[in-house]
Amino acid sequence: MAEKIALLTDSTSDLNPEVIERYNIHVLPLKVVYADRQYDDRVDITPEEVCATLDEEAPKTSVPTPYEAQQMLARLQEEGFTHVLAVHISSGLSGTAEMVRMVSQDFKDLVVEVIDSRSLSMGLGFIVHQAACWLEEKRPFAELVEKARALVDQMKIFFVVGTLEYLKRGGRIGKVSATVGELLNVKPIISINSEGVYYTYRKVRGRRRSIDELFEIARTFIEKEKCWVAVMHGAVPEEALYLKQKVEGLANVDKLVTGQIGPVMLVHAGPGLLGIAVCPALD
Repeated sequence: MAEKIALLTDSTSDLNPEVIERYNIHVLPLKVVYADRQYDDRVDITPEEVCATLDEEAPKTSVPTPYEAQQMLARLQEEGFTHVLAVHISSGLSGTAEMVRMVSQDFKDLVVEVIDSRSLSMGLGFIVHQAACWLEEKRPFAELVEKARALVDQMKIFFVVGTLEYLKRGGRIGKVSATVGELLNVKPIISINSEGVYYTYRKVRGRRRSIDELFEIARTFIEKEKCWVAVMHGAVPEEALYLKQKVEGLANVDKLVTGQIGPVMLVHAGPGLLGIAVCPALD
């Protein structure tokens, strides 16, 4: 029986809507939760709306509901899909991947492989996008899974934040030390470790210097091979443009995308996030 393969991810992938539409990527939205209301990430709330009220009320976030995951998988099955490759935000930061894995066990006639990206934003998005390109080439499901899992280990993501307050508030500070260094204008460059949690990759004094260091770190990987690169930001478009223009000058940049992180990511990290994701441009 021929395989009909669906790609599933979540809204923290920060994929461009055109990419989602072109490759028919299915997206489960996470939630932005206020005291008296709740929104679906990137569906009925924008990053700008989150920023506008952050000083008045800091919302929480939550994973998609099991019912929503069940409805998604049921719809894919009804549409004739036989296999689902589900790639989700790092399990060290969210329970989304584990929830989808649990729900998928109820679908005996659907082969579902859930991959923990150990990443987020375009680090996650690039894995999904690469998988979409392989799927377009009619690669078999087993090969898609194998290549996507291998790409998880090759993905590099680094970012700085305006303040560590939001990561602390959301309980996602991980192994990043929130110490007196903040008072001395020491800016940690944050990455994600093999356990899928944040850690301090390097410490730099001063915001502009930390942005330049982001570029230098990314350049060490880009110089080795052709890469896809993403520059993502949380309400700091001018700094994102500055970093993008530096990256544009590198020879091995095969694809360069920029954009604003989504509402859930903005709640996690706060305004002032500037990040860069580097992904090998694979065959």
